[in-house]
Amino acid sequence: MTLLAFGINHKTAPVAIREKVAFAPDKLEDALKDLTSRTAVNEAAIVSTCNRTELYCGLAEADYGSVLEWFRKYHDLSAEELEPYVYAHMDNAAVQHILRVASGLDSLVLGEPQILGQIKDAYHAASHAGTLGQQLNRLFQHTFSVAKQVRTDTAIGSSPVSVAFAAVSLARQIFSDLGRHDALLIGAGETIELVARHLHEQGTRKLIVANRTVERARALADQFAGSEAIALADMPERLVDADIVIASTASQLPILGKGAVERALKKRKHRPIFMVDIAVPRDIEPEVGELSDVYLYTVDDLQAVIEEG
Repeated sequence: MTLLAFGINHKTAPVAIREKVAFAPDKLEDALKDLTSRTAVNEAAIVSTCNRTELYCGLAEADYGSVLEWFRKYHDLSAEELEPYVYAHMDNAAVQHILRVASGLDSLVLGEPQILGQIKDAYHAASHAGTLGQQLNRLFQHTFSVAKQVRTDTAIGSSPVSVAFAAVSLARQIFSDLGRHDALLIGAGETIELVARHLHEQGTRKLIVANRTVERARALADQFAGSEAIALADMPERLVDADIVIASTASQLPILGKGAVERALKKRKHRPIFMVDIAVPRDIEPEVGELSDVYLYTVDDLQAVIEEG
């Protein structure tokens, strides 16, 4: 059986392409079953993060054409739209690739620890879907062991720079004294929690956490004195209070649109708003960046900050 590592990442494709091929967590199991039923793939796992979407497959024959075709059709993309951005590694090259990814050597942030957890999530999703066979199981167990060893034996991951850190660093460049500004955080996952910690450490005046599940927002907000939790539905009304907006959810559609931001700017008498959209697919409509009083950055824009850090 041939081993295949196939996909796109932040090095080969911009966020505008990556968001088109992201897999929603609640659709992952169905996607895996569809892939193995329609192609020459016998085993499969899918890693889908803000910086990469990758398929790890056990193939009956050394031809990934059916995988490429399935991937293209599943996301409703033409060959011209997709093929310039994809890569494929076979057998030993595939093993080397996943080891680099899991160890943080292929990440936007060198050595970032989140990717290993995301690969473990992909492993569990494939196991639950019944698409994890003997070959992929051995590959993932070996990967986890090597990644752990790399982090134990080297200084990789010791840098304080992360996507969350980079977002807050940019905010400090726009507003030198964060103690005079309020921040609206959209989402309540691991990335937003890191953002909240960095903002709190920098003395941000107030944190407002908006999430679809208010209980999760409250659990995060309660960790920081003076912070507030709100429902996602209340977010447009609270935009007027926010000098800083940082978003990272798992939504497949934008949460914040141009109209809502325009209305908030009018109430703010056009005081500027700094926004970072860390999500893929994006949480903030790209058109928001066209507004003259908005500084909108995507996860791709953070690259320069991370390299400097």
